Amino acid sequence: MKKILIGFFIIGLATVSCTKVNENVYDKYPASQFYATPAGADDALANVYAKITGSWGSNYAGRDNCWYDLNSFAADDQVIPHRNTGDWQLDFAQLYTRTELPSLGIINNTWNWAYSCIYSANLAIAQLTTAQADPAKIAEAKVIRAWLYYLLIDDFGDVPFYTDNNTDVSKIPQAKRATIYNFIVTELTSNVDLLSETRGGAYYGRFNKWAGYMVLAKVYLNAGVYTGTPQWAAALAACNKVASGGFTLHPATANSGSALGNSYYDLFGDVCPNDETIFALFITENVISGNIYTIRSLNSTNGTALIGFNGWNGTVIPGDFYDKFDPSDIRRKQFLVGPQAGGVTYTETVSSLIDPGAAPNEGIRDVKFFPVPPADASGESNDFPVYRYADVLLMQAECNLRLGNTSTAAPFLNQVRERAGLSDIAAPTLQNVYDERGFELVFEGHRRQDMIRFGTYLLPHGVAPNAVPASPAYMLLFPIPTAALNANTTLKQNPGYPN
Repeated sequence: MKKILIGFFIIGLATVSCTKVNENVYDKYPASQFYATPAGADDALANVYAKITGSWGSNYAGRDNCWYDLNSFAADDQVIPHRNTGDWQLDFAQLYTRTELPSLGIINNTWNWAYSCIYSANLAIAQLTTAQADPAKIAEAKVIRAWLYYLLIDDFGDVPFYTDNNTDVSKIPQAKRATIYNFIVTELTSNVDLLSETRGGAYYGRFNKWAGYMVLAKVYLNAGVYTGTPQWAAALAACNKVASGGFTLHPATANSGSALGNSYYDLFGDVCPNDETIFALFITENVISGNIYTIRSLNSTNGTALIGFNGWNGTVIPGDFYDKFDPSDIRRKQFLVGPQAGGVTYTETVSSLIDPGAAPNEGIRDVKFFPVPPADASGESNDFPVYRYADVLLMQAECNLRLGNTSTAAPFLNQVRERAGLSDIAAPTLQNVYDERGFELVFEGHRRQDMIRFGTYLLPHGVAPNAVPASPAYMLLFPIPTAALNANTTLKQNPGYPN
């Protein structure tokens, strides 16, 4: 699959380069035969995966200005302040301060990216179904599409819904969030057991059976948000299915060969370890997308001294979030504050997010994705872990607590805490699980969803002078982008937002 993905990028370059082709066609390979072959089926799927990884302004994670940024900067664990030097667009700080409007570029990018991926998934399903391809490959395409619709209803609520590309997209009406939820559950439960159980190897970066059940667990975990009816038992059962795949927590031991001196950070390096990783995005800088998260955080001087490239002086960790970490927690190593390489001193306090903006060295920086080669000033090649077993353990703890099983919940939570070097909690609470999810999954794109499910998203966050007041309930959804409303006049804006 990696070779096929690379092939798509090379083909794209060739398409641009070739302006005259005079070759005669002596034979043809009918699509119905090609997509019936293993190579043809993988080719159809690779087109979808290439869209998911994407590039600038059109990607799940790795590059900027799309799904990851929308869902991360709207939470409370990271922000890019506008700088008083004039650097950085206001979009990121507007998301953090809950002042975004439907015209915000990141919102429109996320919407367009998701529907572009859905179009490709629909196409793959049609190609594979017509060719009577391996049922497992058809199931894989359907699981991908279900995952994409899950991301859409999580962000926007009622959204346009279609499964056939022979549709006038300018007239597709919005389907109710609960209706699409039911479709997602049906698609997943009908197809996940058809997927391969293979972990890693040819299935690294693909939806196998365990990744499919992980999506189902996430959908059930948030069912109360989507439909008003919680599904804690169903979420727990799906988590248990994932756990039956034989996953374990990756070790966290002192290791001079690992980033930040601990093997825990191998989870965020070149290839995400197979023991804990359930689904990851394969990334190679300047070939298949790129990962910008460390370079975007470091400033120029510190970046040059630490990793050999100018940093972008962007993302910072709010001080109130950083202060929640226990000093002995190995996950605290990812943050840079105080004197650093290159003679730079990062302050915990940020004086302003928007106007006039922060001074250049204000804000705590994050190097969780410590750059791996190939890398340059535009990004690094760290793969991105979409789902990890640590997340499953914390979901199991949460579901058990919500079902009243406190003693059963404790071992799941404590496995994650023990690896981080923290003591056990004998009788954990939902607050303990919520906090631990923040510590473990920071910078991985899960925080907004967690805040909504735990009821904290609308509460005030941040500290003076950048304290964000309580948000109105309508902000539990993002606005439908202005461009989408203009393109499809049947759409209705989410309540509370202007068109």
